[in-house]
Amino acid sequence: MAESRRVEALRPQDPRVIGPHTVLARLGSGGMGQVYLGRSPGGRQLAIKVIRDDFAQNAEALARFRREVETVRAVRSAYTANLIDASLEAAPYWLATEYVPGPTLTQVTAGRGPLPVDTCFRLFAALAEALSHVHEHGVTHRDLKPHNIILSPVGPKLIDFGIARGAEQTALTQVGTAPGTPGYTAPEVITRNEVSAAADVFALGATMAAVATGRPPYGEGSMESVTYRVVHGEIDAEGVDAGLAELIRACVAADPAARPVPARIIERCGVTSSLVDDPVYGPLAELGERAPRDLPAAVAAGLVPAPPAGVPYTPTYVPGVATVPRPKRRRAVYLAVGAGAVALGVALGLVVTLPDDKGEGESGGVAQGKGVPSAASGSSTAAPQSAGTQNPLKRPEFIEATDTNHDFWAPKKGSEREGSCGQPPEERSGGQFQWSIVDAQSERGGVMSGKVKIEFRFKYAGSSVQKPYYVSVAVKSPHDIDPDTGKPFEKLRMENRGLGYTSKPIDIAPKDSTGWGSDFASVTYPDDFQDIVKGKPVGSPIPVGNDPGNWTVLFLHAKGAKEYASIECSGFVAR
Repeated sequence: MAESRRVEALRPQDPRVIGPHTVLARLGSGGMGQVYLGRSPGGRQLAIKVIRDDFAQNAEALARFRREVETVRAVRSAYTANLIDASLEAAPYWLATEYVPGPTLTQVTAGRGPLPVDTCFRLFAALAEALSHVHEHGVTHRDLKPHNIILSPVGPKLIDFGIARGAEQTALTQVGTAPGTPGYTAPEVITRNEVSAAADVFALGATMAAVATGRPPYGEGSMESVTYRVVHGEIDAEGVDAGLAELIRACVAADPAARPVPARIIERCGVTSSLVDDPVYGPLAELGERAPRDLPAAVAAGLVPAPPAGVPYTPTYVPGVATVPRPKRRRAVYLAVGAGAVALGVALGLVVTLPDDKGEGESGGVAQGKGVPSAASGSSTAAPQSAGTQNPLKRPEFIEATDTNHDFWAPKKGSEREGSCGQPPEERSGGQFQWSIVDAQSERGGVMSGKVKIEFRFKYAGSSVQKPYYVSVAVKSPHDIDPDTGKPFEKLRMENRGLGYTSKPIDIAPKDSTGWGSDFASVTYPDDFQDIVKGKPVGSPIPVGNDPGNWTVLFLHAKGAKEYASIECSGFVAR
């Protein structure tokens, strides 16, 4: 979470409470919104970023913000500002990390100038260890630079794992360009959009060049001129100690494979004492502004208006002021899938019946010329999640994504009709759920190039199945889609971690007490699908040919617009 690190007074339009947290001051603007200093109910200082309204209205930006939360949650390290809380279910969206006291490395070099060589080596080693911790979590920072490093009393902290920003903040994040910051983005990211751990090492080398010289690592000027020098020029290490300059140049080598890994960087630094014991570092870490720890201190400092006379202070409530509420969390119940659960079987163009625990299910083919899946036989002792027949659910009008989605279908080697998904279903369907995915015109499975016909039902679900039992189908493209072109971003392709386009929920519960299923429900992509954001359709589903590759199809048990659980996952190949 990027922060200006300047503690400023709240403005009249600022909230005084965000979720359960009391707001104490402004910390400036982050990439996608306003950042506040907050206090948790238990007294912990927080940095809380609230996404801007214009971002909240944009599906692509919202998906990127969700990824930022996911990334910060995944990386738990002594070298990062750890995630404390977040609200992603309804606007306003926000995330809260631990507040890290101390100045940014940018503020230090701007105020003090270049750091001594011994301090540089110690900082080099500490930041290399920080990167090593991040990479161990399977994450690349993608925007390491002095502004995103805080010198805390216990060592450096990496912040801002959200590469998505408005075009006015970072030009290199515009559509069709590489992520990052000019002068710190590796040449292979600029020219080929190849982001890897080696690109973070490049950024580390550039950062240390700036620390050692007090100058931009590839000079000043326009974004285009700086980017050109990164790709074709040399880093500025003039006047730097020979050993330190050699290590910096190794980190920014043009060939990513030639750059040292973090462990090798630490070894080459050869430090014999820690950074926090460095005689220069300690005073630097104390340069950060003193932030109030509670509301009375913030009021005394003039950062928050004083509450009305006679109103007692509580950490989570200030009457008569604007608030950012925490929406109620959805209460979907997920049944755990044990180690003995049956693996997903997927056959495109076939009716798929998941076998029971004894593996006795079987699948049948599509009736040629009719497009009606055959009634494959099978049995199961398990029934879909039961809620009885009391207080029947009202059919949701739509399904809207509430979080990032990690379901990705991939075909088996040598096949374009069978495959599997990486995630288990969130809710077991009982082994009798059948589905078919075929080309809407040829009624054949395999590779799709036009409209896709998707059919599904319970063959037999037992009398205990919840009635009604609404199912919505989600179809997601392999990559994030540029809303302006309806195709993946030209030079910045990222996997699609959204829910995709969804159909209206359909009741497929058995129609009588015998539990035998009814006819197949049928939907056609893209005709029957939409992208829902904040309860309203946004744009139109794209043709499958706009994003060739492996498309994912999710079958969702829908209990509400934002209360659902996956019951099966399949997919198809688009050409």
